[in-house]
Amino acid sequence: MGRKRGIFAVQVDEVEVSKKSVITKKDTITIPKALTTIYQQMRIAGNRERTIDSYNYILNQFVVFNKLEYVEDINSDSIYNYLESLNVSNQTKLIRLKSIKAVLGKFHNNGWIKEKFWSYIQIRIDKQVKKGAKANDIEVLLSLIDNNTFIGFRDRVAILTLFRTGIRIRTLGELKERHIDFENLYLNLDGAIVKNHKFLRLPLDEELAELLKVLINQNKLIREYYNLENTNIFITQNGLPINDSKSSNNAISKQLHKYSVRYGLENINPHSIRRGYAKSLLDKGANIALISKALGHSDLGVTTQYLDIDTDEVASSLREFL
Repeated sequence: MGRKRGIFAVQVDEVEVSKKSVITKKDTITIPKALTTIYQQMRIAGNRERTIDSYNYILNQFVVFNKLEYVEDINSDSIYNYLESLNVSNQTKLIRLKSIKAVLGKFHNNGWIKEKFWSYIQIRIDKQVKKGAKANDIEVLLSLIDNNTFIGFRDRVAILTLFRTGIRIRTLGELKERHIDFENLYLNLDGAIVKNHKFLRLPLDEELAELLKVLINQNKLIREYYNLENTNIFITQNGLPINDSKSSNNAISKQLHKYSVRYGLENINPHSIRRGYAKSLLDKGANIALISKALGHSDLGVTTQYLDIDTDEVASSLREFL
């Protein structure tokens, strides 16, 4: 009879170790491969190439700094170390962090990362609310523009369209005749020209509708002269669409900058005019949810940042509900 084994005795040859059970990094996805996949997904979803390029620049910088190779190598420390290495403002760091979080969220959705460890990483900044253009700002600007030239008249209609509908400058440049319902006084914006890619319908007043009709007729004369074919509402004096690149810095935004400098006007740019539209809706009694829908926002938090409301105004408004 053999010796009894003690409870601590181990028979090594009875222990089987399967090589297949050993997980190596070769079994995980590399960061370049993961990024290639999500960028393809973003293109299919309709994201602009400019947005993808921005993500790619920040992620490549983040990966190179931390010398990362695989998705599973990314952790909180790598994010903190990267942010601390940047010699930029906290506002810029916040932009970088948001981009990294957005990409990691897509990694999570694809099943490459299990825990959302990045959700607890925050950067505190003192946000300065950008002022919106006021109605009298717009009136002053319009009174200074020469309405007897094509450029002046076009700019007048563009400014009124921005201020009375709140559309983005990029969307303004993509507006075509088919987007205007003159009979029912609506702008019918299909997802292809709206940032969130969702259909949006906005009302027009009769004055703006009449001005748009005059502009369309003038556009036809210019296109005929240059033998061009397009149905864009806002064109250059040579008959071409004003959106000449993927950026939002089109002919109208350049004109607004010139007017701002020439006449010494503040808060005259596409974004401030859009904010002014949002504030005017609030002043007229529209609730934030309705304003958010009109602006095409997917998050009410973004809408509240558009609204320049001081503490006295908040207190006064709340008193009505007591």
